Amino acid sequence: MITRRTALRLMGSASSASLLAVTRLNSFVRIASASSAADDLAPPLAPGTPNSPERLALIDAFRKQSGALEKKFEPRTHKSDTVMPYRFFRPESSASANGKLPLVVYLHGSGGLGDDNLKQLGLGNIFGTRVWLLPENQKRFPCYVAVPQTDQGWVRYDLTQTEGPAKVLPGLGQGARLALQIIDALLREFPIDGRRIYVTGQSMGGAGVWHVIAQRPNLFAAAVPCCASSSTEDGAASSNTPLWNFHGDSDKTVPVSLSRDRIAARRKAGGRPLYTEYPGVDHNSWQWAYTEPALLPWLFAQHL
Repeated sequence: MITRRTALRLMGSASSASLLAVTRLNSFVRIASASSAADDLAPPLAPGTPNSPERLALIDAFRKQSGALEKKFEPRTHKSDTVMPYRFFRPESSASANGKLPLVVYLHGSGGLGDDNLKQLGLGNIFGTRVWLLPENQKRFPCYVAVPQTDQGWVRYDLTQTEGPAKVLPGLGQGARLALQIIDALLREFPIDGRRIYVTGQSMGGAGVWHVIAQRPNLFAAAVPCCASSSTEDGAASSNTPLWNFHGDSDKTVPVSLSRDRIAARRKAGGRPLYTEYPGVDHNSWQWAYTEPALLPWLFAQHL
């Protein structure tokens, strides 16, 4: 199991080149409500600048409205050659055109590392796990939600290092491998629409998002990474998968240059990702991302 010290190193595994590049402002970056030509199809953002009273009120309202929703997740355990705990939400509604409903998979950040099947729902992860369960969202967008918990990270890391940023290694990560197995198992067990499987995550989990869409390019209908840390993926893989990326331009934990570089590579590969960069926001950009009113309508409109 990864220690807290190692977890912090996983978040800080950006290269020194990326750290130096954080001061570079590329022409494709979407700052708050201003958009580049590549973002012409981007949904409108919530009114107000990120730190304005009206915008912060949305975040505060979410905290109050979502307070007890973690109790709706049932604890489960996936067993194969090893085990992975996960939480699972079953919607009350089963109404859809074909009798099946979408699945949202959330990959937690380093604060959720462990095997207690609890931490992946807490701390900063409350936004990315609870937003789907809000009553008004379940009424409009009923869906299943899976929240696996890893104790090794989603991508492959060289865990033999004891100092400095953890080195990211090529190949399928152990956490990602088990999470993909969970998805396959849920598809067999529940009436999930295989054309509408969505993946999202933040920080270490954001890196996991880039990782799994590259490893299984035909599985996900859309992806939403937030302030994603390093992985071996440059962003170009699975370029046709709809993607909305979020990052704060004042992120002191994961350089915003990582998102900028991935989005540039994805667009160069022919993709049309959406990219929102919040001015003055640090690493906790997920608080703004998951409270964007346009996020869920955009996400659930995507399908294979």
